[in-house]
Parts: sequence; C-alpha cells; structure tokens
Amino acid sequence: LDNAIPWLGDLLDLGGGILLAIILVAILMWALILERVLFYRFAYPQLHARACDCWRARSDRNSWYARQFRRHLVVQVRRALNQNLALIRTLVLICPLLGLLGTVLGMLDVFDAVAATGENNPRSTAAGVSKATVSTMAGMVVALSGIMVSTYLERRASLARNAFAERLGTMANLAQGADQR
Repeated sequence: LDNAIPWLGDLLDLGGGILLAIILVAILMWALILERVLFYRFAYPQLHARACDCWRARSDRNSWYARQFRRHLVVQVRRALNQNLALIRTLVLICPLLGLLGTVLGMLDVFDAVAATGENNPRSTAAGVSKATVSTMAGMVVALSGIMVSTYLERRASLARNAFAERLGTMANLAQGADQR
C-alpha cells in the first residue's frame, strides 16, 4: 500500500487510527451517493415508466381497489427513491463525531507526552496536536461534502415522488372523466 499510495501512510500516521475510520466511512458514503445518482439517472426512468404502464393497463381506475393499487404503486416508487438516503444521512452525521473522537484521542496523547516528560515541550506534544486537528478537519470535510450532496439527493427524490404521484392522479382523473361521458 505504501508503494501504491505513499501519502496515505503519512496521512494515517499524522491523523491516527480515527482517520482510517473516517476514510472508510467516506468511501462507504460516496459509494452510496454514487449508487443513488446512477439510480436517479438510469433506473428510475425505467421504474417510473413500468409503474405508469402498470396503471394504464388497468381497465378499472375508479374503484376502491384501483385507488389502493395506485397507492401501492406510489409506495413502491417512494421506497425505491428513498432507498439508502437515511443511511447516507447517518454516515454524514457520524463523520464529525469521529473527528471529535480523534480530537479527544489526540489531546490524550498530548497529556501523555506532558506527563511522560514532566515538561511542556512543543516537540513532544506536536504529534497529539496533529492527530487532534487532522482528524477533526477530515471529519468536517467529509461531513460538509456529504451534507451538500445528500440534500440534493433528498430534494431530487422528493420532486420525483411528487411528480409521480401527480402523474398517476392525473391519469386517474382523466380516466374518471372519460368514464362519466
């Protein structure tokens, strides 16, 4: 690993073990974000079309059963749109907490260095201060980037949900108007 990515080992030495946890959480978070972006771009239009085709294929669109079927279609689409959004939000919230944990562990290293030497030597405390600041910064950077993207994804899911429900409602109203003629 040191030969492939030499700066990673230096960064982990600088930030401590908590930095590795932040990096792993960031990788998982961004993998889930990428999955959602690809879903909205490629899979959702197909899901939307299949659900609309399923609704159009019904001969009865006005009965209680038809309304329940329409509600079922909306719930299925909503579930698909919201998949992994709560997990992404949770991972975003974990990052600053991991950064705070790194700060606490770094400060404990500072206090250990002061206790071991008996004096406040800047060289002996530098490693602990470095661990404290690097892990805090990494946690905040990952969280801020995740907040921006997760907010966008949630907004996109909400707009798609509302548009789908409105489209099925419009299709039901058109069918009801045609039945009344």
